[in-house]
Amino acid sequence: MKIYVCIKQVPDTTKVDIDPETMTLKRSGIDSKVNPFDLYAIETAVKLKEKHQANVCAISMGPQQTEAAIRESYMLGVDEGVLLSDRNFAGADVLATAYALSQGILSLGIPDVIICGQQTTDGDTAQVGPEIAEFLDIPHVAWVRRIVDSDEKGITVEMDMPDTIEVVRISYPCLITVEKGVFQPRLPSFKLKMSTRERPIRRLTLADLPDSEPLRYGLKGSPTQVIRVFPPQNSSHRETWDDSPEVLSDKLYARLNELKFL
Repeated sequence: MKIYVCIKQVPDTTKVDIDPETMTLKRSGIDSKVNPFDLYAIETAVKLKEKHQANVCAISMGPQQTEAAIRESYMLGVDEGVLLSDRNFAGADVLATAYALSQGILSLGIPDVIICGQQTTDGDTAQVGPEIAEFLDIPHVAWVRRIVDSDEKGITVEMDMPDTIEVVRISYPCLITVEKGVFQPRLPSFKLKMSTRERPIRRLTLADLPDSEPLRYGLKGSPTQVIRVFPPQNSSHRETWDDSPEVLSDKLYARLNELKFL
């Protein structure tokens, strides 16, 4: 069995700057970490590896510093690492990111299972995983809260829906996105850190992908157009109302409507 786990390096801070020209996050020179949701994806992949004697490959997209995230995944039990890194990938939105990752997966060969974290802490869209599956034309299940069973033909999972918990059987090849709590992520192993410090990380550029058209990637391939990014304004304005409950409720309702909270 072959398993790919998609991971992302995200800012390890709440203080980030925005590029005024591209309206994207400035990621260079800031502390970074593995996206917390992806730690659950890694743990899920390693659990399946231990059950089926599988091979787990971590795939990420980003600048060279993203190799640190892949190195960390090695300490958690991942066997191989692939980094998609090219200036043409910079500034990608969720669609362009998913397309680049899907093309990277196609160049490597579609595995039995692709596992993604539920979402990233710097984007919170929860869209990249399902979009990868759509580009690859494989079945997928999002919001997986538990792995019920897995065998050589497919995997059975619990899917967390708004009002119900659904049990779904999905055949390979497939993609799942997992929630926090699907498994408890293990701590990095110092032994694995030492034994994998020379382990190579394969690097893919635009030229290595099946579709090498630059207009499909990065900022140029992103249909999302950010018009303006700004921090919320702090207001010290206060009002005190002294009326009957009926009048107060009407005033409060009107003010919430005015502020577009309703």
